[in-house]
Formats: sequence, C-alpha cells, structure tokens
Amino acid sequence: MLKKIISGGQTGADRAALDFAIKFNIEHGGWIPKGRITEQGPLPMKYQLVEMETTDYRERTKQNIIDSHGTVIISRGNLSGGSKLTQTYANVLGKPNCYIDLLKTDEFEAAMILKSFIMENKIRILNVAGPRLSYHPWIYKDVKTVLEVTLYLVFSDIDQDNGIYDCIPCGPAKESFPQTIEEAVVMFCDDLPLKTRIFIAKFDCQKIHMLYFTLLDYLRHKMGFDSGNQELLNDCCSKTEDNTCTIEDAVMEILKRFKKYLETDHILRVVK
Repeated sequence: MLKKIISGGQTGADRAALDFAIKFNIEHGGWIPKGRITEQGPLPMKYQLVEMETTDYRERTKQNIIDSHGTVIISRGNLSGGSKLTQTYANVLGKPNCYIDLLKTDEFEAAMILKSFIMENKIRILNVAGPRLSYHPWIYKDVKTVLEVTLYLVFSDIDQDNGIYDCIPCGPAKESFPQTIEEAVVMFCDDLPLKTRIFIAKFDCQKIHMLYFTLLDYLRHKMGFDSGNQELLNDCCSKTEDNTCTIEDAVMEILKRFKKYLETDHILRVVK
C-alpha cells in the first residue's frame, strides 16, 4: 500500500524518513524551501526534493500535506514550532494525520499505531514530520526505527507464499568472515544455487524489503556481524555519505550490491 515517502528535508525527523525510503528503495520526495535550505546547509542532491519558489518553511509544510494522503508526526511531548504547525495545517485542510508521542509509547507500539493509520486511511504517499536535530538530537534514530518496524509489520501481514523463503541458504557457517563488501558479495553468491541467484536477480527492486527481512538474521550471522566483524562494518560505513551505519544498514548495503551484481550477470545469462 505504501508507495512513497515525502518530507520537508530538514535535519532530524524529515531526514530520517528520506534515508529510510532510500535504504528500502521506496520512492521519496517532497517540497523544500528555495535554496534547499536546512539548519545544516543545503540539502544534498541525492534527496529528490523539489524547491519551492519561496524560502518560507510554512509554505513547504503546507504543500507536503496537500501532496500526501496522510501525515505522521513523530516527537516527544507536546508539539511546538513546525511540528505543531504541521498538525494545524493538516486539520484545517481536512487531511488524515497522526501524532505519535514517544514519551507515551515505545518504538514497537508506535509502529503498530503507524501501521494502523496507514492501513485505515489507505495511505500510498506518507508525509513524515517531526522536530529538527537541534531540538531533539535523538529524533533521527527514533523515526528511522519506527518506520523500519512499521515496514516489517506490514511485511509480516503479506502473503509470503511467493518463493522468497527458497532464498535462505543452508549449510555451516564459514570459518573466516569477509572484510570488504566485495568479499561479502562473492561469499553470498558462492552459497546460493543458480536457481536462487536468478530468482533474486529478477526480484522487484521496489520490494527489496521482503528480501531484507527474510535474509537479515542469516546475513548478520554469515557475514560475522554477530561475531564482531568490525572490518566489514567499517568498509560498509566507508561507503556512506557520513561514514556511519548500523549493522542492519550494512546488511542492506551488501544485499543491494549483491542484487546489482546478479542483475548484471544472471539476467544476461538467462537472456542468452
């Protein structure tokens, strides 16, 4: 049901939503003030937001509400500033909106609330809002966690009888672990039969979360992340814009590179 994530591009909650969408190959976008301004300078071009003709944050807030099917605001305590304005605009415009107060609910409960909000309102384009990083330094991690758990809950409800579990390889773990993403891709490829490699190569990129949630625990173990493989984690982090990532982010980076490699090698092999 959820097809696109939009936000205003500000640090904190907005940026967490965009990074979540990019991680899971979900379409993203939204409006941002002229000059792509944020409190940390211009928003990097990798984020596919459209500039307004004005630098007024209020106008971009209103337009993102108009262009979405519903808005979720994630914060802690009573709303203020731009978050309060977002809720007010949504109510005035008659658009579905949901405020999740993380002082009153934990991340899993918040994800349950958000999942219900998305399903009940048939939301395909979700606008995500909340405080900027300077107001709430922890909000980026909070929002990203809530969105990822929500996606997992949606995934868990989907009919999974589609051959995806055939992708989970069997066999003992290797005695040594890869230290680079390239080595990880080769190891993963060696573990899979040709039929499974072709299946993943042809798998819809927009549904990569299905592969991710199916293979997450396996890859954590197989790549040695659960055994403290800091070399591979560091290599994965070095490929990111800010040189930081979690183990889960590293698993997704490996999976994306693995799929891209298979798309080049195995789909061509099928065509031939």
